[in-house]
Amino acid sequence: MAYSSGFNPHPRISYAGAAPTGSASEAEYLEIGLAAESDPREVQAALDEALPPGLDVLDVVVSAGSSLADRLEASRWRLTLPGVPPDRAAAAVEQFLGTDEVPVERMTKKGLRQFDCREAVVSLASLGDPNNGAECAILHLVLRHGTPSVRPDDVLAGLREIAGLEAESAPLHERLAQGPLDTQTGTVGDPLAPDRDAV
Repeated sequence: MAYSSGFNPHPRISYAGAAPTGSASEAEYLEIGLAAESDPREVQAALDEALPPGLDVLDVVVSAGSSLADRLEASRWRLTLPGVPPDRAAAAVEQFLGTDEVPVERMTKKGLRQFDCREAVVSLASLGDPNNGAECAILHLVLRHGTPSVRPDDVLAGLREIAGLEAESAPLHERLAQGPLDTQTGTVGDPLAPDRDAV
């Protein structure tokens, strides 16, 4: 790994679009500067060997030179709500989507902040969990990245605020993808596609 120059050198590594604390994720990205040109497969094997079980490197590509962070425009999430019937979640989602603005509050480093969580929601749908019958709603959410950064728990706070929707126990937030947003379809694409195309 390459290191910065100066009196106190640091590894050249940056995390782009890290998931909020407490969230599960299958789509985390980082950029690493190497001291010498290396085969991406060898880098992947070395990283996999050094990481603990359950933290897997799925792909390594050589950067084409553009900023990875700029490509991470949106995230796709699955939110599991224990004890919430899917029909109740569907009604709350419909009410949320039919509202122009959904203000929520969150404590930040600068104190309590109020912002609109509705604007960042590209799509939101409620589905049942086939493994748990009618007592576990699954929400599929696509969030546009921006400022302020809207998180899945902000959307759940908005659903609670305007529709009284609340899970019996802690909801599970799972990020399934993040990358460029196709504004026509509302889908999240592969952020590494430009790097693969450049090879």
